[in-house]
Amino acid sequence: MKSYMYETMYILRPDLNDEVVDATIGKYQTMLKDQGGSILETQHRGKRRLAYEIDRNREGIYIQMNYTGPGEMVAPLERAMRLSDDVIRFLTVKQETEAAVAAADADADAE
Repeated sequence: MKSYMYETMYILRPDLNDEVVDATIGKYQTMLKDQGGSILETQHRGKRRLAYEIDRNREGIYIQMNYTGPGEMVAPLERAMRLSDDVIRFLTVKQETEAAVAAADADADAE
């Protein structure tokens, strides 16, 4: 099974206390680990003002997770975030790894 590198940024409601925020971060990390992923880095970026109001919230708690694993693990993670009342927004991006970029450049040079 092929492993990819991902970055998921999600925004939590600003009225959550630190224990709930830490529990939510732990829940999503555990979910990824249970599906064969490995967490590279998790950054708690703190409470920031949103560019526009989302669900009557002007601020949000930003969390960034970088991880690797099979592509099938992203859908259950995003589904859990979509169903959660604590998550305002989320976005997952598949990262270009240096090895993949080098291989693509080599293919382009060969043509």
